[in-house]
Amino acid sequence: MSNTPQGLTAEEVRQRTDAGMVNVDASIKTRTYQQIFRENLCTLFNFVNLVLAVIVFFTGSYKNMLFMGVIICNVCIGIIQEIRSKRTTDKLSIITASSVGAMRDGQRVQIPCDQIVLGDVIILGRGNQVPADCTVLQGTCDCNESLLTGESDLIPKTAGSTLMSGSFVNSGVVYARVDAVGAESYAARISAEAKEHKRAQSEIMDTLNSIVKMVSIALPFVGTALFCSTYFRGGGTVVECTLSTVAAMIGMIPEGLILLTSTVLAVAVIRLAKSQVLVQQLYCIETLARVDTLCLDKTGTITTGEMEVSQIRPLDSARAQEADSVLACIARADDDPNETSRAILAHYSQWEGDVPEAARLVPFSSDRKYSGVVLSDGRSYCLGATQFVLGAQEYARVVSLVDQLSVDSRVLVLAQVEDFDQRNNLTGTAQPVAFVCIHDQIRKTAAQTIQFFKDQGVTVNVISGDDPRTVSGIAAKVGVEGADRYVDATTLVTDEDIAEAVRTYHVFGRVKPEQKKAFVVALQQQGHTVAMTGDGVNDTLALKQANCSVAMSAGSDAARNVAQLVLVDNDFASMPKVVAEGRRSINNLQRSASLFLVKTLMSMALAVIFIILPWNYPFQPIQMSLISAFTIGIPSFVLALEPNHDRIKGRFLENIIVYAIPGAIMIVASILTMNILGHGPLSWSNEAMSTMSVYIMAWMGLMLIIRLSLPFTPIRIALVAFIVCGLLVGFTCFDWLFVITPLDPVMWVILVVCMAASAVCYHLLFTAIHRWHAARLEALV
Repeated sequence: MSNTPQGLTAEEVRQRTDAGMVNVDASIKTRTYQQIFRENLCTLFNFVNLVLAVIVFFTGSYKNMLFMGVIICNVCIGIIQEIRSKRTTDKLSIITASSVGAMRDGQRVQIPCDQIVLGDVIILGRGNQVPADCTVLQGTCDCNESLLTGESDLIPKTAGSTLMSGSFVNSGVVYARVDAVGAESYAARISAEAKEHKRAQSEIMDTLNSIVKMVSIALPFVGTALFCSTYFRGGGTVVECTLSTVAAMIGMIPEGLILLTSTVLAVAVIRLAKSQVLVQQLYCIETLARVDTLCLDKTGTITTGEMEVSQIRPLDSARAQEADSVLACIARADDDPNETSRAILAHYSQWEGDVPEAARLVPFSSDRKYSGVVLSDGRSYCLGATQFVLGAQEYARVVSLVDQLSVDSRVLVLAQVEDFDQRNNLTGTAQPVAFVCIHDQIRKTAAQTIQFFKDQGVTVNVISGDDPRTVSGIAAKVGVEGADRYVDATTLVTDEDIAEAVRTYHVFGRVKPEQKKAFVVALQQQGHTVAMTGDGVNDTLALKQANCSVAMSAGSDAARNVAQLVLVDNDFASMPKVVAEGRRSINNLQRSASLFLVKTLMSMALAVIFIILPWNYPFQPIQMSLISAFTIGIPSFVLALEPNHDRIKGRFLENIIVYAIPGAIMIVASILTMNILGHGPLSWSNEAMSTMSVYIMAWMGLMLIIRLSLPFTPIRIALVAFIVCGLLVGFTCFDWLFVITPLDPVMWVILVVCMAASAVCYHLLFTAIHRWHAARLEALV
């Protein structure tokens, strides 16, 4: 190449390096280990439990600190899962090519991409990723900017053209001057907003945090009042009053529910990992299960990112054999095939017809827009863009057919020509033989996956940077509703235009990166829960904004690191598995969470009651640990891991309260009755009333488990039997540990009568509330 640019001198490079004009890595990173540990350890939930544990420690009753085991397990699960996701994502982000050719002091050298300085002249050829924003000085090339713009068409670049960082050179060689480095580059500017930490959106997490916050605010006041009441009015010792107060406060905190949630979602993560799905945020599984609108980026999601021949359309059926043989010859003779040649080669990989011998191959040029071949018998053919190959008269004759074929494909023409000159230019008039239609390769499972979401009541929107006609054609092939009606996003100027468009249409083309985010925002403002899939830098803003974001592992680092879910095998067909796993987890969590909420509601109500009444709170922390283990912890884990793919209905808090209220009411009523009798005419000891209260709570817990287990299965029957046996062993063999006192016959009679009455009342109350709630959900649907 004549007049090759000399590039910068060593002194100029040094000066610009000292000035900070270096192409430092400004890409989005995963969270550090320090951030992961800090966010899992430094929580209000952990602080409250730690304070309670310290209080118990100073009483000397170390066995009552057993509840901290749940807290430690919860922290470990969160840290381990996030570190695992970080390591997997970091492995996906390894850069295979980290150097580029550059001109310095008139010599060509290889330098690392992070040592490029502003003003450097770099050399880019086929397969190179553009490391920084550049301006072409010499040469020509075709660039693939799909990861940045979403447009899959190759963009020709000549002297003066701009090369955007993150794009790929598909063919040709250019010398380019670096105009922006590091954070100033195009890709870095798009990604900058996505770097900010985004809080996971989760109804379950919001509910749990609200409960913990509410309880944490109430704890100091309730705890102080309860301690003073039991100490000054109940006559207990400092240790006894402290332990009973801590027991009430522990009961108010649903620590097991938070552990259950983390564990169930962690199990879902492990299951999804077996299906090549990487979960980077636990709670996104819940969010995807609640999604009602799915926004898809065409390239890399519905399509594979590869090109394929959709049809060969000869102008004359008599020349069909000729067209096939020549196309096979052109593709097989190319030693360095581009995407188009690879698609044609794949199309004819199993073709058994005769392939003529090529005497001369004319390579593709982005300037000429065609490639060609001269056969051994002297015939010459070219293959390229119709308007560049055919003359005006021939093009006018076939333009209507070309427009028809261009609806969902890129159309090339195979034409017979007289010859090629020494510069590979056409000579004579080109006569069209056949049209070659090439389009993005649609994933084989795309239509089935789209149908799954339609069946689940999820609206599917296709948002792409490609030509809207092409997007519409592909959307129609995979069954997207309303695919025949599309919008060119360049016509959407205001936010109001976008809001109206997303309310009416489902296919959008020529969408800019910032518009993709605006589309998601508009849908969210209309009350939708939005999931977004994408693989390019142009998708990062929308991925970050969406309620749930999904990226392909073959996409950009920016998209992967922003996304909550990464499809490691790049297969969109994995999405139904994620939705099914989310529904199993959330439906079962809603059922099991009511067991924990019973304890929280009961503890709060009893704490207030015993502040008013001059009696001791009837529980100790170790007793709460026994009840929690067998009537809450173990059954909740078993029930939460069962199959359940029902659609999620209603809100999380409302659903669990419906199951919890009957049990909490009956426990409070029964314990209050026991205490009225014990402190009244029967004059029972505090130890006896505490034991009877433990029995009542265990009984009502068993009633709720039985109701949640209907209809019975072998596993559920075994669960109920195990709970009964476990409680009996704890009450009889470890009575010394759990402070269980023997009861006299009168106590047993009264206890049994109270249990029977509470069981009947519980059944009636549970049935009435459950029927009301079911009718309400049906009305909402």
